Amino acid sequence: MLILFGYVMVIAAVGGGFLLAGGHLGVLLQPVELLIIGGTASAAFLMSSGGDTLKATAHDLLRVLKGSPFNKALYMETLTMISELAAKARLDGLLAIEADVENPAESPIFQKARRVSADPHAMEFLTDYLRIISSGQLNPQEMDTLMDLEIETHHHEAMRPVDALRKMADGLPAFGIVAAVLGVVHTMQSVDQPPAVLGQLIAAALVGTFLGILLGYGFVAPVASLMEQRAAAAGKYLECLKAGLMALITGAAPATAVEYARKVIYSSQRPGFLELEEHLRQQKSG
Repeated sequence: MLILFGYVMVIAAVGGGFLLAGGHLGVLLQPVELLIIGGTASAAFLMSSGGDTLKATAHDLLRVLKGSPFNKALYMETLTMISELAAKARLDGLLAIEADVENPAESPIFQKARRVSADPHAMEFLTDYLRIISSGQLNPQEMDTLMDLEIETHHHEAMRPVDALRKMADGLPAFGIVAAVLGVVHTMQSVDQPPAVLGQLIAAALVGTFLGILLGYGFVAPVASLMEQRAAAAGKYLECLKAGLMALITGAAPATAVEYARKVIYSSQRPGFLELEEHLRQQKSG
């Protein structure tokens, strides 16, 4: 919801400043200018983006409005899950986790990790590599390379909507100039009108440039930046899972596997060592 609050601040700052300078908000309401700018920007966006990018953009926009799920609670749940998987594999062998992988919905470990289970990509990442680990098909070095390749692919895919919106934000000021030029052309065709009418026409034309810049850098660009942060957070979460899985494949103790995964997390979401230790203790006793 911060993005909506930011939009309100942008409108309040621009509109309030204009009013304090003695302006009249009515002159900024130019539906024709908005039609030209919004229509051409939307058309350019459609032409430059494929179907997959359009779907991903719409999906990511909805997720941005909901806020990021990559918080401390998710990481605490993830580290607990890694600890339980490592403990089970260490006690009964890697084949013991095969039942959890083949039927995650019935797995007691995954049932407790509800936030993790709600992320289809995270679950696919986990179960795919847990299958490979339990089957012994790849050595640790090969696993490490394969995970890096998937995380890199995920990052490039997540950045496609970001790049598309950034291009749209960069193009909006230019489309504002197009609207302004058309307004000037219309003004030049009306030179026989009184000065008051010409003044209104020139003001409307200048609003085109204003709206293009405002929409580009005050509305679209912030959303693109927020989506980029979301993509980075999703990539960091996969890196956390990777660190835990790599510790698992090397037969590390549960505490070691958890620590490998914990150290990858951003400091703002990372639980403290003692905090996590107490949480794991409570989970075991519960």
